[in-house]
Amino acid sequence: MTMAWIWTGMVVLSLAFGLFSGTLDQVANAAMTGAQSAIELSFSMAGMLCLWSGVMEVMNTCGLSRALARLFRPLLRRLLPEASQDQETLAAVSANVSANLLGLGNAATPLGIRAARRMAAGCGGTASNELCLLVVLNTASIQLLPSTIASVRAAAGCQTPFDILPAVWFSSALSVTAGILTAKLLAHWGGRGT
Repeated sequence: MTMAWIWTGMVVLSLAFGLFSGTLDQVANAAMTGAQSAIELSFSMAGMLCLWSGVMEVMNTCGLSRALARLFRPLLRRLLPEASQDQETLAAVSANVSANLLGLGNAATPLGIRAARRMAAGCGGTASNELCLLVVLNTASIQLLPSTIASVRAAAGCQTPFDILPAVWFSSALSVTAGILTAKLLAHWGGRGT
């Protein structure tokens, strides 16, 4: 609801400033051009997102995503020992990490929400350290194949949308490492205070 008020306020302010400065026609032209660009970008990205979502569905059907998730379970059991006691929660977290690894944030989000809901059930209204760590893992995920970013670059006219792979690998590994260390450090300090 807050975002609706923010967007409405931005539109009203733009129209008011355009009216008072005598550039209302330029504001209207900019709005129409922006809307057209947004639609063009959405349609051009849709193809690549459909492709990678289809690849994820094929991986799910043939069991490859479950195998990939199984690879992460030993690490996730060390990072999230309480959540790992529930196999369904661990499966959702593993699938979430696997989808994020492939750069499929759209496919990873429902899995992350399912895992977070299951983890939040025993928290009593306050996020546990493991739930906070899940949010960190989901937000700063390592991406081997940044399909969403590549689709945005391809939609913008880039001829080689995947040439950013080394930078993505390095920065995502660095962000996950920093996120995990920070979450563990804050959990340790927070545990002392209670």
